[in-house]
Amino acid sequence: MEVPKKVLLTGASSGIGRAAAQRLLEEGFEVYGVGRNFREDSLEIRSNPLFHAIGCDLLEENAGEKIKKEVLADGRDIDVLINNAGTAYYGLHENIRPEEIHEMVRLNLEVPMLLSRLFLPSMKKRKKGDIIQIASVTAISSENPHGAAYGATKAGLLSFSRSLFSECRKCGVRVSTILPDMTDTDLYRNADFTADPEAGAHLDPDEVADCICYLLKQPEGRVVQELLIRPQFHRIRRK
Repeated sequence: MEVPKKVLLTGASSGIGRAAAQRLLEEGFEVYGVGRNFREDSLEIRSNPLFHAIGCDLLEENAGEKIKKEVLADGRDIDVLINNAGTAYYGLHENIRPEEIHEMVRLNLEVPMLLSRLFLPSMKKRKKGDIIQIASVTAISSENPHGAAYGATKAGLLSFSRSLFSECRKCGVRVSTILPDMTDTDLYRNADFTADPEAGAHLDPDEVADCICYLLKQPEGRVVQELLIRPQFHRIRRK
């Protein structure tokens, strides 16, 4: 019996992460999902024997080492790292509190850097593996008013991913970045707007999860380095 590929997925308790966990389980992957709080609507995923919930606050200083210890408990390293966890605060930059800036830099940029560093050596040694970063369309926007710090962290993640791709491509490790536009998740819980509910005006988490599976299904020797996905329309709804 073929051993399922092992995936480490951050932010697995809600939004894109939860949708990705469900899709990956359907595809036969073994998923180690990191989240602070797994809600009742995650019970179906948690009941799957291929899903392993890792309760962890990624803001903690030694979160990466804790995660790695749990993931490697069975003696087998991961095949796929998906850096999905993130947060956002919106408004005029002078109104964003220092602790909110720190949280965005930590979750959106520093954690993906640290987790990539922890798991890259094994991937390079085996000459295979996938690292997928969930960035944002704001990473390629020339301006992000009312989201200046958030956009900067996602632009930094994209820059990091591009450099990592160049470092790893000759080692057999694939590095890809997904750039979703407005997706109907809790990301906007700290904003005065949310995704427009009309069809075609927002993305659903399942659509981003499909992109993750598309990247992982690429044949050996081919990498989709960056994938931009947008709704047909561009509208928000004020709360």
